[in-house]
Amino acid sequence: MTRNTPISCILKPLAQNPYQAYLSKEVQVADVLEWILTQLGVCDVWQTSFSISEEFLRRLFFIKKGGRIKNYSLLLDFKATQKTLKLWSFIAQVIDNVSLADNHSKILLARNTSGQCVSVVTSQNLTRGNRLESAFLTTDIQIFTALDAQLRNVLKNHSIPFHDLYSRAVSPD
Repeated sequence: MTRNTPISCILKPLAQNPYQAYLSKEVQVADVLEWILTQLGVCDVWQTSFSISEEFLRRLFFIKKGGRIKNYSLLLDFKATQKTLKLWSFIAQVIDNVSLADNHSKILLARNTSGQCVSVVTSQNLTRGNRLESAFLTTDIQIFTALDAQLRNVLKNHSIPFHDLYSRAVSPD
């Protein structure tokens, strides 16, 4: 789907609008990520999703190749493991850290080296579709800190690093 509406008609600059939301078919989560990075510069990025698609990975590949992401970490759902396994060789080239948990959340956290941060809570998986999707974006440090702490807790205490699961799947004992 080609976006016909410029993202600037849907989202306003973060510096002027620290809280904003949208409901649209015109915006994909990869568009939002690129838009954030144009404003914050190089960032560490954490994302959660139920699943991921090859199309999103292609977009992420080019974003990372452009040097705009320092480190990208991803949390996916256990139930999407078969699809994730099929994409593993591509995932391993693009994503720095992948973990699995009982996850249906879809958040995006980005922080640059000077500490500026953005939190996005969205309805969209890391896929591309022709459906209405919604999101809430904010630069509020308290919201970022809360989501970051909760995500770190899940990663530390309630998830499995995907490379561990993958190596068990391809290396029978």
